[in-house]
Amino acid sequence: MEERNKYSFGGFGGFGRNTFTIEPDEATSVQTLFSIAGGARDHTRIVKNLSTRMSVEKKTSPAAQSNLEPQWRNVEWTDEQKTSLMKTVSSYRPTCEDVTQARILLLGPLSSGKSSFISSVQSVFNGRVTNRAMVGSNSTSFTKKSFNICGKKGEDPSGLVLCDIMGLGDGEKIGLTLHDILSVVKGHVPEGHKFSPDQPVRSETMGYVKRPSQKDKIHCVAFVVDASKVLTYPKGLKTTLQQLREHISDLGVPQVALLTHIDQICPETAKDVSQVYKSRIIRDMMGKAGALLGMSTSYIVPVKNYSSELDLDVNNDVLLLSAVDHILQYADLYFQDNTTQYTESL
Repeated sequence: MEERNKYSFGGFGGFGRNTFTIEPDEATSVQTLFSIAGGARDHTRIVKNLSTRMSVEKKTSPAAQSNLEPQWRNVEWTDEQKTSLMKTVSSYRPTCEDVTQARILLLGPLSSGKSSFISSVQSVFNGRVTNRAMVGSNSTSFTKKSFNICGKKGEDPSGLVLCDIMGLGDGEKIGLTLHDILSVVKGHVPEGHKFSPDQPVRSETMGYVKRPSQKDKIHCVAFVVDASKVLTYPKGLKTTLQQLREHISDLGVPQVALLTHIDQICPETAKDVSQVYKSRIIRDMMGKAGALLGMSTSYIVPVKNYSSELDLDVNNDVLLLSAVDHILQYADLYFQDNTTQYTESL
């Protein structure tokens, strides 16, 4: 194990002469050392000397080098790849004859980026940044809304629908209940239904679908978690998410996850999103998100939603479209499994 640099200096404090030996890590600032050495004499000279030495050593220390590593997922960051992915998504059709569109439910904590993801994907196909999916964070009422993902102008809607609903409750904030979420997944909840914590979905609910067909049901659930909050989410959220995953799995619905706001945790990715699959920080955070969800990182894809930008970025578009393609692969698993079951029952 490599030994870290040590700094020794002395001075007179309130209790006589003090000698200091400090072994800082790479993140230790000169100001921190100054504070530790508060009793030393000639503070100005100490800080100046330490600042110079630490500046030189920071450049040469392997542990202080970039947070980037060899690329660990293969992605082509090109206009050609963007065009190819757009064609794949816009031409997608479910493999089940009775279903014309795969219905994907975005599910996650409040302000995790669900609506922004929908708007960002729509922006890619619109050719400009737009913000249409607005569910809001009203804690007393919220509406189920579905968004068709269309190809270029004039083209028919693709075989993909993204469904947006209110965020999850976590024991500290009010959100959708387990009962209501499962009602959505099962296809009982009509489009435009306004949820309310004191009025759970029932068979008496207006528009309630008593016998949902395959086209009414959710075919894949995409959990959405904020990379900048994974370590600070309330403890109750982990329990909520994993209970949800267990119940959704019992219904035979595939699940994936989106890790949003990756630019807020990785400076290199904030500057250039094509560095995402070289980022050690993001790779580690995907592991922590997997632990939160009880899910392997192979199901998780990082994304950067459009927020304050006015123009599209080809690398960001590729990342967003790759996430949609990832989701559709799992939706296809639902149709394969259910088509098989239907055929076997004949």
